[in-house]
Amino acid sequence: MTPAICVFSSNVGVFRRLFMEWITRNLPYLLAGISVGGQYALIAIGYTMVYGILRLINFAHGDIFMVAGLILVYATTVMPIYIAIPLMIAATVLLGFLVERAAYKPLRSAPRMSVMISAIGVSYLLQNMALYVTGGLSQQYPQIPWISDSVSVLGATTKRVTLITPFLTIVLVAALVLLIKKTKIGMAMRAASRDFETSQLMGIKINSVISITFVIGTFLAAIGSLLFFTNYTGVTPTVGAMPGLKAFVAAVFGGIGSIPGAVIGAFIIGICENIIKGLGWTNFSDAFTFALLIVILFVKPTGLFGEKATDKV
Repeated sequence: MTPAICVFSSNVGVFRRLFMEWITRNLPYLLAGISVGGQYALIAIGYTMVYGILRLINFAHGDIFMVAGLILVYATTVMPIYIAIPLMIAATVLLGFLVERAAYKPLRSAPRMSVMISAIGVSYLLQNMALYVTGGLSQQYPQIPWISDSVSVLGATTKRVTLITPFLTIVLVAALVLLIKKTKIGMAMRAASRDFETSQLMGIKINSVISITFVIGTFLAAIGSLLFFTNYTGVTPTVGAMPGLKAFVAAVFGGIGSIPGAVIGAFIIGICENIIKGLGWTNFSDAFTFALLIVILFVKPTGLFGEKATDKV
């Protein structure tokens, strides 16, 4: 073997070793970013669907996500986990339905500011109810069989939920897109998002459409809660604030009203903030999310996939 070939082989071996070391060191952050991005996406869809029809930011959505976590914590103390999970999803969906009926439906014809204040009021109500129930103490989320187990990927150790989340998110989003594109209720949602008043005149039952929209959004938030708290196991009364806020940023970043935009925005935010943590700048990971929002709003105010608004005359 010639000296040149020996040197080349040696360099390839060094490069391969350095590459594998880099993968082993950074893969957990990349996987965590993809996973948390999927969880943000499931929450962000709720924001973007409600805004698409009502032009309302449901500020209580992150707190419903938090309540879903607490429901499972307490449910597992009195029943098996395989019963507690469906019960948690059903209770969360019911909560979303009741919030819409009690806090938003009576204000359907009220000024937008009144509805926004109502949404903020519901958010603080849920937080304070959780504070009363828990005493402000962090509650330990239960271990979910199989998805809470640790697995090894290319030498990096992570939970199985990290690998499941992106695939489950894609399946749920695909099912939602099919529902919106292929069913009558989906057609009604699209019509209401285009022109709320005309849809009512055409005989669409707007109240039913809005309720179903909230039901779908809270169902996805419940699934997102299950995945999120399997990774981050402490549930506190304010824990829904930051994921909810980041999911809202993801919805705006992708173009609020656009489901694909919300999903892509959520994955970008999740991956970027975890890469920043991997670089050792953990204190700046949250700040990056909001800095990114400011930049994208300067460059493209409607978001990546948002449609330019047109005034009706």
